Amino acid sequence: MTSFIPYNQDSDFSIHNIPFGVALLDESFTAAVTRIGDTVIDLATLCDAGYFDEFELPDNVFDAFTLNHFIDLGKAITVPLREKIQQLLQEGSELHQDTELQEEIFYDYDDVIMLMPVHVPNYTDFYSSIEHATNVGKMFRDPENALLPNWKHIPVGYHGRASSIVVSGYPITRPNGQTMPEGADAPVFGPTKRLDFELEMGFVVNSNTDMGKAISTREAEEYIFGMVLFNDWSARDIQKWEYVPLGPFLAKNFASTISPWIVTLEALSPYRVAGPKQDPEVLPYLQYTGDRNFDINLEVYIVDQEGNENLVSESNFKYMYWNMSQQLAHHTVNGCNVEAGDIYASGTISGEKDNSFGSMLELTWGGKKPLKMKDGTERKFIEDGDVVILKGFCEKDGVRVGFGEASAMVIANE
Repeated sequence: MTSFIPYNQDSDFSIHNIPFGVALLDESFTAAVTRIGDTVIDLATLCDAGYFDEFELPDNVFDAFTLNHFIDLGKAITVPLREKIQQLLQEGSELHQDTELQEEIFYDYDDVIMLMPVHVPNYTDFYSSIEHATNVGKMFRDPENALLPNWKHIPVGYHGRASSIVVSGYPITRPNGQTMPEGADAPVFGPTKRLDFELEMGFVVNSNTDMGKAISTREAEEYIFGMVLFNDWSARDIQKWEYVPLGPFLAKNFASTISPWIVTLEALSPYRVAGPKQDPEVLPYLQYTGDRNFDINLEVYIVDQEGNENLVSESNFKYMYWNMSQQLAHHTVNGCNVEAGDIYASGTISGEKDNSFGSMLELTWGGKKPLKMKDGTERKFIEDGDVVILKGFCEKDGVRVGFGEASAMVIANE
């Protein structure tokens, strides 16, 4: 496939991608959009021009502040419609000849403001990287028995805070909370001194289900519209004091950052790979067939005070022990209902090598091994003024499909 819209070979947004997002256009109206290279395409105006009439879409489904109503149409509509967009953006298409409409619907990426792509009704964070869970277990529990007894039997997770998920570019205020300093006999209150990123991916659900409905691993991918980059910010010192007995609370609920583009499961399908061998064998409802992991290269950068991008982590989504189908099956096996726009995050994604760890907690081993920045400073955890950038992309046989980035600056708590 060749698009009539030019883009660089290393662009995340090739003709093979066709992601979906929501943007403020001309600083005056909001619409659903897609992207080729650095060109953003207004889908609402394209729809009004009659190019999607064959799908009998609801009125103004793209003229909206979120993608929820569109993705709720289900894959019977969203998959062929994405393929239609892909066809329209190829050389020789009807849209290629419609230069007058192109002037109305094409925008330079630098001239638009990307917004939250979906309203997120519910958010769940999993703990599905065996390397990450092992590292944390070694640091805080038992180096010889790092994993808890349940870890290889269930995709461990917890329900997070949906209201504080924000889109890339939104600044993150350093959170306050209680901590217990070393050697102290009483907690203190103040800003976290151990602010951390967590390199994660999130998947977006496309349907509403009734309470009592369990989604099987066999059908799970029919309920997954696509994926985003996900930074689950964490305050490690607050977390250490509060997490017993109920787990994360203030250490996690203050913010999570996502990338603005949802990359569909169909665009990612060519990059499927087998997951790690699961031993012991999981219970029947968690068993699956086929390749359910995805080869997505992941990078984390810290931008220091002089504006240098420092690559601090190179990981990959294929390392995940528990895949998305298993996560969704486990989440709903008790009859828990899901809603269109729900986000389910993977948990921190770490590999086996030191430079593939997905958090500062692991990269600096709890602050004992600071990372050197290009400006001469060191980082044990994230400092005020730092910008943390997550990037992700798939690449095979010269074809690249990516997510862009999820970035945010940390600002001081005044």
